[in-house]
Amino acid sequence: MDMEELQTFVEVADAGGISPAALRLGVAKSIVSRRLARLEAELGVQLLARSTRGAALTEAGATFRDSAARVCAEMEMAREAILPAGALRGRLRVAVPLSFGPTHFAPVLAEMARRHPQLQIQTCYSDRFVDLIAEGYDCGIRVGYLPDSNLIGKRIGPIEVSLVASPAYIAANGSPQRPEELVAHQAVMQSTETWQFLDGAKVVSVRPHGRFKADNGVALVAAAVAGLGVAYLPDCLTYDSIASGALVRIMTACPPPPAGAYLVRPPGQHPAQKIRVLSELLIQYFGKSPHFAGLQPAQPAEA
Repeated sequence: MDMEELQTFVEVADAGGISPAALRLGVAKSIVSRRLARLEAELGVQLLARSTRGAALTEAGATFRDSAARVCAEMEMAREAILPAGALRGRLRVAVPLSFGPTHFAPVLAEMARRHPQLQIQTCYSDRFVDLIAEGYDCGIRVGYLPDSNLIGKRIGPIEVSLVASPAYIAANGSPQRPEELVAHQAVMQSTETWQFLDGAKVVSVRPHGRFKADNGVALVAAAVAGLGVAYLPDCLTYDSIASGALVRIMTACPPPPAGAYLVRPPGQHPAQKIRVLSELLIQYFGKSPHFAGLQPAQPAEA
Protein backbone atom coordinates (compact mmCIF):
# COMPACT_ATOMS: atom_id res chain seq x y z
CA MET A 1 0.00 0.00 0.00
CA ASP A 2 1.44 3.36 -1.04
CA MET A 3 2.28 5.68 1.90
CA GLU A 4 1.67 8.79 -0.18
CA GLU A 5 -1.86 7.62 -0.90
CA LEU A 6 -2.47 6.88 2.79
CA GLN A 7 -1.23 10.32 3.83
CA THR A 8 -3.35 11.97 1.16
CA PHE A 9 -6.45 10.16 2.39
CA VAL A 10 -5.80 11.26 5.98
CA GLU A 11 -5.36 14.88 4.85
CA VAL A 12 -8.62 14.80 2.84
CA ALA A 13 -10.47 13.20 5.75
CA ASP A 14 -9.20 15.79 8.22
CA ALA A 15 -9.58 18.80 5.91
CA GLY A 16 -13.08 17.81 4.79
CA GLY A 17 -12.43 18.05 1.08
CA ILE A 18 -10.01 17.62 -1.80
CA SER A 19 -9.32 21.35 -2.32
CA PRO A 20 -8.21 22.12 1.28
CA ALA A 21 -6.21 18.88 1.38
CA ALA A 22 -4.42 19.81 -1.85
CA LEU A 23 -3.57 23.18 -0.30
CA ARG A 24 -2.15 21.48 2.79
CA LEU A 25 -0.12 19.05 0.70
CA GLY A 26 1.03 21.63 -1.81
CA VAL A 27 -0.10 19.61 -4.84
CA ALA A 28 -2.78 19.93 -7.52
CA LYS A 29 -6.33 18.74 -6.81
CA SER A 30 -6.06 16.29 -9.71
CA ILE A 31 -3.13 14.56 -8.00
CA VAL A 32 -5.11 14.22 -4.78
CA SER A 33 -8.07 12.75 -6.68
CA ARG A 34 -5.86 10.21 -8.47
CA ARG A 35 -4.24 9.08 -5.23
CA LEU A 36 -7.63 8.60 -3.59
CA ALA A 37 -8.94 6.67 -6.57
CA ARG A 38 -5.94 4.32 -6.50
CA LEU A 39 -6.31 3.73 -2.75
CA GLU A 40 -10.03 2.99 -2.99
CA ALA A 41 -9.41 0.66 -5.94
CA GLU A 42 -6.77 -1.23 -3.99
CA LEU A 43 -8.99 -1.55 -0.90
CA GLY A 44 -12.12 -2.31 -2.91
CA VAL A 45 -14.25 0.11 -0.86
CA GLN A 46 -15.40 3.71 -1.10
CA LEU A 47 -13.68 5.76 1.62
CA LEU A 48 -15.14 9.18 0.82
CA ALA A 49 -18.54 10.38 -0.36
CA ARG A 50 -17.75 13.33 -2.65
CA SER A 51 -20.10 16.24 -3.30
CA THR A 52 -19.90 19.87 -4.39
CA ARG A 53 -19.67 20.81 -0.71
CA GLY A 54 -16.64 18.66 0.00
CA ALA A 55 -15.88 15.07 0.93
CA ALA A 56 -17.38 13.18 3.86
CA LEU A 57 -16.09 9.91 5.26
CA THR A 58 -18.14 6.83 4.53
CA GLU A 59 -18.57 4.30 7.33
CA ALA A 60 -15.63 2.35 5.93
CA GLY A 61 -13.61 5.55 5.60
CA ALA A 62 -14.24 6.53 9.22
CA THR A 63 -13.09 3.11 10.35
CA PHE A 64 -10.01 3.24 8.13
CA ARG A 65 -8.96 6.82 8.92
CA ASP A 66 -7.59 6.24 12.44
CA SER A 67 -5.57 3.21 11.36
CA ALA A 68 -4.21 5.10 8.35
CA ALA A 69 -3.21 8.07 10.50
CA ARG A 70 -1.47 5.77 12.97
CA VAL A 71 0.48 4.04 10.19
CA CYS A 72 1.54 7.41 8.73
CA ALA A 73 2.72 8.64 12.14
CA GLU A 74 4.67 5.46 12.79
CA MET A 75 6.29 5.61 9.36
CA GLU A 76 7.30 9.23 9.99
CA MET A 77 8.91 8.22 13.28
CA ALA A 78 10.70 5.34 11.54
CA ARG A 79 12.06 7.69 8.88
CA GLU A 80 13.30 10.08 11.56
CA ALA A 81 15.02 7.22 13.39
CA ILE A 82 17.23 6.33 10.42
CA LEU A 83 18.25 9.87 9.53
CA PRO A 84 21.72 11.07 10.56
CA ALA A 85 21.78 12.24 14.19
CA GLY A 86 19.84 15.48 14.54
CA ALA A 87 18.70 15.63 10.90
CA LEU A 88 15.07 16.39 10.02
CA ARG A 89 13.04 15.87 6.85
CA GLY A 90 9.45 16.18 5.66
CA ARG A 91 7.15 19.16 6.14
CA LEU A 92 6.45 21.39 9.14
CA ARG A 93 3.37 23.67 9.05
CA VAL A 94 3.38 26.36 11.74
CA ALA A 95 0.78 29.03 12.61
CA VAL A 96 2.39 32.19 14.02
CA PRO A 97 0.95 35.53 15.23
CA LEU A 98 1.21 38.33 12.68
CA SER A 99 1.69 41.20 15.15
CA PHE A 100 5.32 40.41 15.93
CA GLY A 101 5.83 36.95 14.49
CA PRO A 102 7.81 38.23 11.47
CA THR A 103 10.24 40.10 13.75
CA HIS A 104 10.53 37.72 16.71
CA PHE A 105 9.72 34.22 15.45
CA ALA A 106 10.60 34.30 11.75
CA PRO A 107 14.37 34.42 12.40
CA VAL A 108 14.10 31.26 14.51
CA LEU A 109 12.14 29.39 11.82
CA ALA A 110 14.61 30.55 9.18
CA GLU A 111 17.49 29.27 11.30
CA MET A 112 15.75 25.92 11.70
CA ALA A 113 15.39 25.65 7.91
CA ARG A 114 19.07 26.53 7.49
CA ARG A 115 20.13 23.80 9.89
CA HIS A 116 17.89 21.15 8.28
CA PRO A 117 18.09 21.34 4.46
CA GLN A 118 15.71 18.38 3.97
CA LEU A 119 12.93 20.01 6.03
CA GLN A 120 10.16 22.02 4.34
CA ILE A 121 8.72 24.78 6.56
CA GLN A 122 5.38 26.43 5.76
CA THR A 123 4.41 29.31 8.04
CA CYS A 124 1.07 31.12 8.28
CA TYR A 125 1.31 34.58 9.88
CA SER A 126 -2.10 35.67 11.16
CA ASP A 127 -3.60 37.19 14.29
CA ARG A 128 -6.86 35.32 13.81
CA PHE A 129 -7.49 32.18 15.84
CA VAL A 130 -6.15 29.26 13.78
CA ASP A 131 -7.73 25.86 14.35
CA LEU A 132 -4.59 23.74 14.18
CA ILE A 133 -6.44 20.44 13.86
CA ALA A 134 -9.07 21.48 11.30
CA GLU A 135 -6.57 23.41 9.18
CA GLY A 136 -3.85 20.78 9.30
CA TYR A 137 -1.06 22.56 11.17
CA ASP A 138 1.63 20.61 12.99
CA CYS A 139 1.93 23.29 15.67
CA GLY A 140 1.36 26.94 16.43
CA ILE A 141 2.83 29.73 18.53
CA ARG A 142 0.42 31.46 20.89
CA VAL A 143 1.18 34.62 22.86
CA GLY A 144 -0.39 35.85 26.09
CA TYR A 145 -2.43 33.58 28.31
CA LEU A 146 -3.02 30.01 27.17
CA PRO A 147 -6.75 29.17 27.43
CA ASP A 148 -8.00 25.73 28.36
CA SER A 149 -8.20 23.53 25.26
CA ASN A 150 -7.37 20.06 24.03
CA LEU A 151 -4.08 21.35 22.62
CA ILE A 152 -0.79 20.50 24.30
CA GLY A 153 1.24 23.61 25.16
CA LYS A 154 4.86 24.21 26.12
CA ARG A 155 6.02 27.59 27.43
CA ILE A 156 8.92 28.94 25.39
CA GLY A 157 9.48 32.28 27.04
CA PRO A 158 8.14 35.16 29.15
CA ILE A 159 6.10 38.10 27.91
CA GLU A 160 5.33 41.25 29.86
CA VAL A 161 1.94 42.90 29.36
CA SER A 162 0.96 46.46 30.33
CA LEU A 163 -2.10 48.66 30.36
CA VAL A 164 -1.28 51.75 28.27
CA ALA A 165 -2.89 54.95 27.03
CA SER A 166 -1.82 58.12 25.25
CA PRO A 167 -1.10 61.32 27.21
CA ALA A 168 -3.95 63.00 25.29
CA TYR A 169 -6.41 60.31 26.37
CA ILE A 170 -5.29 60.59 30.00
CA ALA A 171 -5.57 64.39 29.88
CA ALA A 172 -9.13 64.16 28.58
CA ASN A 173 -10.40 61.18 30.58
CA GLY A 174 -8.09 60.69 33.54
CA SER A 175 -6.04 57.62 34.39
CA PRO A 176 -7.70 54.61 36.05
CA GLN A 177 -6.10 53.57 39.33
CA ARG A 178 -8.07 50.41 40.05
CA PRO A 179 -9.44 47.65 37.77
CA GLU A 180 -13.06 48.47 38.60
CA GLU A 181 -12.54 52.00 37.26
CA LEU A 182 -12.00 50.65 33.73
CA VAL A 183 -15.77 50.39 33.18
CA ALA A 184 -15.76 54.19 32.87
CA HIS A 185 -13.13 54.14 30.13
CA GLN A 186 -13.01 53.35 26.43
CA ALA A 187 -10.86 50.36 25.47
CA VAL A 188 -9.23 49.39 22.19
CA MET A 189 -9.27 45.60 21.88
CA GLN A 190 -9.44 42.63 19.56
CA SER A 191 -12.97 41.48 20.36
CA THR A 192 -15.15 40.75 23.36
CA GLU A 193 -12.50 39.83 25.88
CA THR A 194 -11.54 39.70 29.54
CA TRP A 195 -8.57 41.56 31.01
CA GLN A 196 -6.90 40.31 34.17
CA PHE A 197 -5.00 42.29 36.81
CA LEU A 198 -3.14 41.49 40.01
CA ASP A 199 -4.58 43.18 43.10
CA GLY A 200 -2.05 41.99 45.64
CA ALA A 201 -2.28 38.18 45.51
CA LYS A 202 -5.77 38.27 43.98
CA VAL A 203 -6.49 38.11 40.25
CA VAL A 204 -9.23 40.55 39.20
CA SER A 205 -11.05 40.10 35.88
CA VAL A 206 -12.57 43.00 33.95
CA ARG A 207 -14.75 43.01 30.80
CA PRO A 208 -13.80 46.25 29.02
CA HIS A 209 -15.87 47.97 26.38
CA GLY A 210 -14.97 50.25 23.51
CA ARG A 211 -15.89 51.29 19.99
CA PHE A 212 -12.56 50.45 18.32
CA LYS A 213 -11.69 46.79 17.68
CA ALA A 214 -9.08 45.19 15.44
CA ASP A 215 -7.70 41.71 14.96
CA ASN A 216 -4.08 42.92 14.88
CA GLY A 217 -1.92 44.13 17.75
CA VAL A 218 -0.09 46.76 15.68
CA ALA A 219 -3.45 48.29 14.72
CA LEU A 220 -4.42 48.44 18.40
CA VAL A 221 -1.18 50.27 19.23
CA ALA A 222 -2.01 52.84 16.54
CA ALA A 223 -5.50 53.30 17.98
CA ALA A 224 -4.13 53.77 21.50
CA VAL A 225 -1.58 56.32 20.23
CA ALA A 226 -4.46 58.17 18.52
CA GLY A 227 -6.16 58.51 21.91
CA LEU A 228 -9.09 56.19 21.25
CA GLY A 229 -8.81 54.39 24.56
CA VAL A 230 -6.73 52.29 26.92
CA ALA A 231 -5.04 49.15 25.59
CA TYR A 232 -3.91 45.88 27.18
CA LEU A 233 -0.90 44.83 25.10
CA PRO A 234 2.45 43.03 25.21
CA ASP A 235 5.38 45.34 25.87
CA CYS A 236 7.12 44.10 22.73
CA LEU A 237 4.37 45.84 20.72
CA THR A 238 4.27 49.09 22.70
CA TYR A 239 7.99 49.55 23.44
CA ASP A 240 8.71 52.13 20.73
CA SER A 241 5.58 54.13 21.54
CA ILE A 242 6.39 54.14 25.24
CA ALA A 243 10.01 55.12 24.56
CA SER A 244 8.86 58.06 22.43
CA GLY A 245 6.24 59.18 24.95
CA ALA A 246 3.33 58.46 22.58
CA LEU A 247 2.02 55.95 25.15
CA VAL A 248 2.48 55.64 28.90
CA ARG A 249 1.90 52.72 31.24
CA ILE A 250 -1.06 53.23 33.56
CA MET A 251 -2.52 51.46 36.61
CA THR A 252 0.93 50.09 37.44
CA ALA A 253 -0.13 49.27 41.02
CA CYS A 254 -2.37 46.52 39.58
CA PRO A 255 -0.35 45.02 36.72
CA PRO A 256 -1.49 42.20 34.43
CA PRO A 257 -0.36 38.71 35.53
CA PRO A 258 2.81 37.29 33.95
CA ALA A 259 2.15 36.04 30.43
CA GLY A 260 4.14 33.90 28.05
CA ALA A 261 4.76 32.59 24.57
CA TYR A 262 3.77 28.97 23.97
CA LEU A 263 4.30 26.32 21.33
CA VAL A 264 1.04 24.40 21.02
CA ARG A 265 0.30 21.22 19.10
CA PRO A 266 -2.66 18.89 18.57
CA PRO A 267 -3.00 16.13 21.17
CA GLY A 268 -0.92 13.03 20.62
CA GLN A 269 1.20 10.72 22.69
CA HIS A 270 4.49 11.38 20.90
CA PRO A 271 5.26 14.76 19.32
CA ALA A 272 7.20 14.53 16.05
CA GLN A 273 10.92 15.12 16.26
CA LYS A 274 10.60 18.29 14.16
CA ILE A 275 8.22 19.79 16.74
CA ARG A 276 10.55 18.88 19.61
CA VAL A 277 13.46 20.48 17.79
CA LEU A 278 11.49 23.68 17.12
CA SER A 279 10.41 23.82 20.75
CA GLU A 280 14.00 23.48 21.95
CA LEU A 281 15.20 26.14 19.51
CA LEU A 282 12.53 28.61 20.61
CA ILE A 283 13.32 27.99 24.28
CA GLN A 284 17.00 28.51 23.51
CA TYR A 285 16.25 31.98 22.12
CA PHE A 286 13.39 33.06 24.37
CA GLY A 287 13.40 30.89 27.48
CA LYS A 288 16.73 31.63 29.11
CA SER A 289 16.61 35.41 28.87
CA PRO A 290 13.49 37.59 28.66
CA HIS A 291 13.69 38.51 24.98
CA PHE A 292 10.09 39.65 25.00
CA ALA A 293 10.55 41.56 28.23
CA GLY A 294 13.76 42.98 26.76
CA LEU A 295 11.85 43.78 23.57
CA GLN A 296 14.58 42.59 21.22
CA PRO A 297 13.87 40.30 18.27
CA ALA A 298 15.57 36.91 18.30
CA GLN A 299 19.03 36.76 16.81
CA PRO A 300 19.75 33.12 16.04
CA ALA A 301 23.30 32.06 16.70
CA GLU A 302 25.30 29.99 14.28
CA ALA A 303 25.02 26.25 14.87
